[in-house]
Amino acid sequence: MLLLLMPLFSGCILWDDPVTITEEITVDEEFGPYTVVAPIDTGINVYHNHFIMNESYPQSLLDGLNVTMVCDISTEGTWQERYDADRADCWDLITPSDIVWFKGTRIIGTSPDNGTEIPILDDPQDGHGTAVTGAVLDANPDAVIFFVEGFSDAAVLAAANQPLVDIITTSFGPIGSVPVPGIEDATKVAVVQNKKIHAGAADNSPSPAVQDSTAGPPWSIGVSGYAEEGDDQKETMSGSYPDIAADWTQVLPNHDDIDGYHETSGTSFATPRTAGLLSKIIVTLRFEYNDYSSGADPIMRSGFMIQGDGMNISNDHLRDALNLSAWYPSSSTWDPLSGTMPISPVAPCSQVGWGVVNESNVQPIIDHLKGVSEMAPRPSDVVMCMEANQAIREAYWS
Repeated sequence: MLLLLMPLFSGCILWDDPVTITEEITVDEEFGPYTVVAPIDTGINVYHNHFIMNESYPQSLLDGLNVTMVCDISTEGTWQERYDADRADCWDLITPSDIVWFKGTRIIGTSPDNGTEIPILDDPQDGHGTAVTGAVLDANPDAVIFFVEGFSDAAVLAAANQPLVDIITTSFGPIGSVPVPGIEDATKVAVVQNKKIHAGAADNSPSPAVQDSTAGPPWSIGVSGYAEEGDDQKETMSGSYPDIAADWTQVLPNHDDIDGYHETSGTSFATPRTAGLLSKIIVTLRFEYNDYSSGADPIMRSGFMIQGDGMNISNDHLRDALNLSAWYPSSSTWDPLSGTMPISPVAPCSQVGWGVVNESNVQPIIDHLKGVSEMAPRPSDVVMCMEANQAIREAYWS
């Protein structure tokens, strides 16, 4: 988790007024079912090859996300040369009220907080948001990205109030999960009021996630870390008693070049990986049931994430299936020299919540929600442990 301190040719197209949605946006069937994930973070390197796509977004999707500006970004030269070529026609024109599609990429972005040096773009001293978004697309390469730069309620609400956004992922908060107010009011709007999913990073310390303002609220999915490509145990420096644990160490795109990658670790990246996996489940089910819209707007979609051909699936259904699918690695794989903590055979929920979630969980969740192959109930001791977790969180965050 990141510390919240206060927490060719190029050009652009400007539209004077944002589009107000008065009816459900249905994207052309030629584009197909889709899903929108909103990472909220430092900024994003729109020039990196990781975010390039060959197709274009249909106008109906851009209208549905209230896009006010399209930047046709440079595709020749180094990162710096591309940025310099685009400055006058793109970067210097973006205001806090703009929502920008960077043509040729999967990124639609906005920067509602004032004070950033370069709106939306990951500044040279940053890099966190580029890696976070890379983790989403590693899990679901077809996700539409609605990127928000910022660390405030306003940044979260910019995604929470977008009807087409399915999932919000945040990887910032107070060090040590100290019990101070954060973004919980805004994530509550997103989940409780607007029926989205919020994945929040637990702290990069062993502190309990229950009181963490990002991972702790009962409407949020709190994500801890485990060593997926190591010994499959809990990462010691990762929050305890979360909802789930996901991949801690990943190889993710750089923020200041066009094709470089680096290995990095933390709940900051386990969390967007989880968001990407959930979005993969959502879009797969939308294909299955011919659902060509997005979000779970209470008015337009009756609060359902998947709504089509007689199937209605809400964020609650998805979260329940996620919990059923999670699993506990055996402590027999623990390497004492790895720096990880062995998964305890007694109350492993206190370490990794419902358990581990990775690519192996995706198909069982899909089959369960389709009714093809239901997952078995979790053991009663696990259910009791996590019901206690939820009760504590509801009491704390009420």
